[in-house]
Parts: sequence; C-alpha cells; structure tokens
Amino acid sequence: MGSRAEIQRRTLRVLTAAQVLSGCAFFLGIAVAALLARDVSGKEALSGVPLAFGVTTAALVAVPLSSWMARVGRRPGLVAGHLIAACGSAVVVAAAAAGSFALLCIGVAAFGVGNAANLLARYAATDLAPAERRARAISVVLLATAAGAILGPNLVSQTEPLADWLGVSDSAAPFAVSVVLYVLAAVTLLVLLRPDPLLCARRFEGVAAPAAGAGAFHALKTLPEWPPLALTGVMAMAIGNIAMVAVMTMTPVHMEAAGESLSAVGLVISLHVAGMYMPSPVSGVLADRYGRLPVLAGGGGLLIAAGACSALAPGDHTPLVAVALVLLGIGWNFGLVGGSALITDAVAAERRPQTQGAADLVMGLTGAIGSVAAGPLFHAGAFALLGAGAATLGMLLIFVAARARGLVTSPARPA
Repeated sequence: MGSRAEIQRRTLRVLTAAQVLSGCAFFLGIAVAALLARDVSGKEALSGVPLAFGVTTAALVAVPLSSWMARVGRRPGLVAGHLIAACGSAVVVAAAAAGSFALLCIGVAAFGVGNAANLLARYAATDLAPAERRARAISVVLLATAAGAILGPNLVSQTEPLADWLGVSDSAAPFAVSVVLYVLAAVTLLVLLRPDPLLCARRFEGVAAPAAGAGAFHALKTLPEWPPLALTGVMAMAIGNIAMVAVMTMTPVHMEAAGESLSAVGLVISLHVAGMYMPSPVSGVLADRYGRLPVLAGGGGLLIAAGACSALAPGDHTPLVAVALVLLGIGWNFGLVGGSALITDAVAAERRPQTQGAADLVMGLTGAIGSVAAGPLFHAGAFALLGAGAATLGMLLIFVAARARGLVTSPARPA
C-alpha cells in the first residue's frame, strides 16, 4: 500500500488534477450565471436568484455527501458530486434554449453540487497530512482549483461560436463546456484516487468508521456543543463567504450596466478567483507557522479594504473594480484556510468528516443569503451598498478572531 507520506503525495497529485478541471467548469458557469438569469427572466432584480439555488444546494448537499464519505470514503462522494454538477450544467443549457427561468434555477441548483465537491476535496487533502502541515495541504487543493478557476472565466468569450451552434444565448454556452469538464474530473477521481485517503488514514490511525446516526446531520444538531475553536472556524468561513458571494454575484451586472464588455467581465472575475485561490500557499504557511487566528484577522482587514474599493468603484472603471474583487478574494481565502484548519484541529478524527460537512453547510447557507440579498441591495443602492456590507463583515471577522485568542490548541501556536 505504501507509506503514509507516499500515499499523501499521490493523493495531492490526483486531487490537483481533478480540481483544475472542476474549478474551470464551475467558474466558467459562475462568470455568466447572473447575466444568464437576467436574460432568461428579463428582470435585473432576479439576477442572483439561480445562483442562490446553486449556493443553497451546495450547502445542503455537503451534509449527506460528507456523511456518505464518512462511511465509504472520499472517492465515491467526490465523483458523485462532479457527475451531478455535469447533469446540472446540461439542464442549464436546456433551460436557456427553452427560456424557462424555473428550469434554469433547477439546473443551477444541481450545478452548485460541483462546488460542494470542490470544497470538500480540501478536507480529503488533510486526511493523511501531519497536524503541523494541514493548512498547507488545504492550500495545495485550493491552488489547484485556482488554475482552472482563472482559466474558466477567460474562456467565456471563446464559447460564443458554440452558442450559435446550440442556438442559445452567449451567456448559456459556457455551461455546455462545463458538462465535459465535470465528467473529466469525475473520471480522474474514479480511476486514480486509490487508495482512498480517508479510509487509508483510518487504517493507519486505528480509527473505526462512525456509528449509525453519527453523520453530519447529527453534527449539525449538536453545533452549539462543538469545541469553541471549531465554532470560530465555522463563523470565519461563513462571514467571508457571505461577503464574497454578495459582491461577486453582482459584479458582472454592475460592469455590463456601465457598458463594459463580456471580455472585461471575464477578466475581472478571473482576477477575483485568482485572489480566492492563488494566495493559498501563503495563507497555508502563515496559518501553520503563526496560527489560525492571525490569518483570520488578516482576512477581516482585507474584506474591509475590498468593501471600501467596491463602494468607490464605478462599473466602467475596470482597474478599480478588479482591485476590489482581488482583495475580496484574498480575504475569503484567509477565512477559508484558517477556518478549515481550525475545525480540523479542534475535532476528533472519528468525527471530522461529518463535522466538516456540517461546517460547509453553514458556510454555504450564508453564501446563499448573500446571493439572494445581492440583487435587491444592488437595485436599491447600487454597488456601493454591497461594498459597505462587505467592509462591515470584515470588521466582524476581526472581532471573532480577537474573541477566540487564548483558546488555540492547534499545532501552530497562536499570536
């Protein structure tokens, strides 16, 4: 079977390959989701609704998916998530052709399952990682996602000939490409993610599979009883996600309303995604070396800066919008890496997969709130109101990190 270190290296290589494909698939669709929703519905205020379905589904699926992984391993759950997302992408294309907003919401909901699988893959990277390198293992998966996620939005304009061939709008064609990419990611994991990292870690550590009834739903019900640091990690992830989703969702609409091209929108979204994932090696090293809480506080400061830039950025000032979105992405990254590591540190090995899934549910639901609220807030107060909200959430994240000082028992000593 090989040593633990050898299997961990193989696991990271396979996860890296799959994340490039699935990251490209997901963010290729995300870049145009709000535009497609507006085109199909004919109403700007409904632009964020389908994405809210996607975010909500991703959050809800994280619970049963992680419970299933806890019983049978990471590989089946990750493969299933990508295949469901491929089916959802196909439904989105069909909805665009039929002009059905209801079918569009259903398709984007299934499409969102791919993001649940993408995010849960970061925990698969920690199953075999030494405690003092967990944050860096998370960062490897997030960095791999970045490669595909940056490429995805920049492929948007290249899919226009495909739109003509399929007889759909330009904003629907990217989802057709997502179908193929998600299938390739699923096949990569199905064939190559062997041995399964979670099951392998249990054999090395002598940890038994969870008892019946001890899944992620149970972990969610007992959330108030979680260790304080695990609760801090969940709150940090949730705060960063609601700020990121709300501002990112309406950025394409904000820019297009000011006359910017689809290529400019794709560039800004790709830079934002770069901010979400490219700093992962830095945030991972910082979290392992200096502690999780300083990284969370730094994420809060970045959200404040992002919110200020967003509030000042007119839609036709692409450089300033790009700066705001890059800062927003980095703030989200710091919250995700630091928060995920805190949860993994604080929870016993036999309960980790279930707890991780419950944490992603909380994070996803807050993102759904941000997506639903983004449209009406943008309509009421333009982009500045969303920026002010992101800055406020950044202040809250700093407060949460400060309150948790003195509680850290993770391998990385706190500041």
